[in-house]
Amino acid sequence: MSLVDIGKLRIPPNASVRDAITAIDQSGHQIAIMLGGDDRLLGLITDGDVRRGIIRGISLESPATEVMNATPTVATTSNSREEISSRMVELAVRHMPVADEHGVIVGVFVRSDFGSPGTVSTPVVLMAGGRGQRLYPLTKDVPKPMLPIGNMPLLEIILRNLAAQGFVNVSISVNYLAEVIMDHVGDGGAMGLNVSYLHEDKPLGTAGALAQLQGVIAETFVVMNSDLLTQVNLRRLLAFHQEQEANATVGVREYVFEVPFGVVNLDGSRVESMVEKPLHRSLVNAGIYAVEPAALSLLKQDEYCDMPSLLGLIMASKQAVSAFPIHEQWLDVGRPEDLAQARNDSERWTAQ
Repeated sequence: MSLVDIGKLRIPPNASVRDAITAIDQSGHQIAIMLGGDDRLLGLITDGDVRRGIIRGISLESPATEVMNATPTVATTSNSREEISSRMVELAVRHMPVADEHGVIVGVFVRSDFGSPGTVSTPVVLMAGGRGQRLYPLTKDVPKPMLPIGNMPLLEIILRNLAAQGFVNVSISVNYLAEVIMDHVGDGGAMGLNVSYLHEDKPLGTAGALAQLQGVIAETFVVMNSDLLTQVNLRRLLAFHQEQEANATVGVREYVFEVPFGVVNLDGSRVESMVEKPLHRSLVNAGIYAVEPAALSLLKQDEYCDMPSLLGLIMASKQAVSAFPIHEQWLDVGRPEDLAQARNDSERWTAQ
């Protein structure tokens, strides 16, 4: 357990959810603390609070108070470290603000096991068998996962990010121009990984190749499209998945679009209201999943299946599928304009 300075954690009373996310990400402690002008506590916002708020439909531009815990447990400077540590374990919390005798917040205690350092055995499956037709002719001789972003192929960026998060066991499904991928990645040893391959004799979709893992994988595993650039920590996805006791969890992103006209709302033929160019918000599939091995029994060998269909089969069998909101940087490199955006901002994605 360590006492963290509030400098990077604090946000003002008028902060938005997006401001809270910035503080959470920059601090590295998955928490933001809202303080008044007198440094007295207004509330705490954790990474989990933000994700639960997104599920409820709260916009990132909404006031941070809409996702804030306004009544967290607070320790005082008169409490010993042992007392605070015991209280945090009792309450199952990772953070506890500390106030002085005047109620001024002087720091936040963070559990020492926060972040779960080290490697994990959790398998990660990257789906890299597609033809990347929307990027043709760039993908005529180069599979989409091997298109360069800066000085590094897209797939290598993903693999190095997995290694940095502690994942070591990776399977890659390959079909189109498989040898290009295999020649570059090899067994993954150069990146500190143990890489194996799932060979598709024909396109099997984003889930079909997983049937080859029946009887091979016996623990929760992660599935991810190989055309994604994201800064999400997959260990948070796994922790959320376990907390929800779900059989599968799908990463979701907020997608906002503006209707380019004034929208007229009717009650019968009577105009109830008119809204000029309203914004519509939806949660969309982000192409990242946590899955229990029992789901593999729902797949048939060498039969086409995509991940939404597999999730549908899981739900049809009365098993739970949860949604994990992703607020971190995320980009699907599927269209020429997306590839151009990734390349223009390559330093963000290639920095380790």
